[in-house]
Amino acid sequence: MQTRNKFMEDMSQLMNNAMGVAQGAKDEAETAMKSLMDRWLADRDFVTREEFDAVRAMAQKAREENEALKARLDALEGKTAD
Repeated sequence: MQTRNKFMEDMSQLMNNAMGVAQGAKDEAETAMKSLMDRWLADRDFVTREEFDAVRAMAQKAREENEALKARLDALEGKTAD
């Protein structure tokens, strides 16, 4: 009976060690993948969210100014047409 308990303890220890190694490999793979993705993204000319929002706000303001100028031009053209 003692031999069987020793065998089960050894198997349990082996499984625990295997799980530890698997967890370590998973963590290392995640770190490597994150590093690879960070380098890949850094090599691209992506803009930050703040830059995108700033340019979008500028475009919206330009659109509104364009519409106001168009309305003014239409009003001026309407006066000369009379």
